[in-house]
Amino acid sequence: MSKIILNRLDYSRIKQCLSDAKLFKSISASEAENLLKELNSAKIVEPQEIPGNVVTMNSIVKISFSNTNKQVEFQIVYPDKANLKNNKISIFSPIATALIGYKVGDEIEWLVPAGLTKITIDEIIFQPEASGDFNM
Repeated sequence: MSKIILNRLDYSRIKQCLSDAKLFKSISASEAENLLKELNSAKIVEPQEIPGNVVTMNSIVKISFSNTNKQVEFQIVYPDKANLKNNKISIFSPIATALIGYKVGDEIEWLVPAGLTKITIDEIIFQPEASGDFNM
């Protein structure tokens, strides 16, 4: 699997949210560690340099689970904007952490209560950077 790509603004904002969440104990140690590991392994680029096929903050993505062929669509948002009824998933959720920085077509292994499953990124329906919004 290729190295994940994050834009500089997303990287710094996620790190700040993570720092705040650890301070207020609103994220588990294991979730914080997993997200930090993803952040620290990423290639950081300017927002204008993000390819349109990469999952970024505020992207709306369509994914499928290989074990069930179930397809879901949601937006990856900062914790204060999360709303499951509106399909807005916090970056702190394990699935968002697993997807951020990967590309359309990438397969990601994800541990769910039933065991290991593979997720495929089928489509990015909306990506702020591809729409010319570099500060979202």
